[in-house]
Amino acid sequence: MLGKLTRWLRMLGCDVKYQNDLNDDELIKIAAEENRILLTRDVQLYRRAIINGIQAYLVRSRTETEKLAEVTQQFCIKLEIDATNSRCPKCNAGLEPVPKDEINDKVPQATSRLHNDFWKCIDCGKIYWHGSHWLKINRKLLDAKVLVKPETQY
Repeated sequence: MLGKLTRWLRMLGCDVKYQNDLNDDELIKIAAEENRILLTRDVQLYRRAIINGIQAYLVRSRTETEKLAEVTQQFCIKLEIDATNSRCPKCNAGLEPVPKDEINDKVPQATSRLHNDFWKCIDCGKIYWHGSHWLKINRKLLDAKVLVKPETQY
């Protein structure tokens, strides 16, 4: 399963579709119809996709950090989050800046006092900000950068 990787790629600005309840035929069909690259850890699915002319990539890494480094290196994705092009990690829709006064009733009071910059998903409405979790996010990105070969860092 690549659900956590999906969320990371969305935060990095990638349009990533993820469904873990589909069979191989359905995944291949969606990849073909939507001209998507199929990321998988399943060797048989990878081979079937390639045979059917689908762009596919076999993720070989084990840890989440290694997977993030591997895929971003393979597809030249910059390991930096830019809120202007990030996508909602939950639903994949775009994010838009939202004035603080519009979300005061939707976030904890302490959050509203401590932070000024907020983003809202244009589809599911989830609110995002650079809270205490931001340190962990940046740490993961730095850890992934260390694993990326220097000649391929973007």
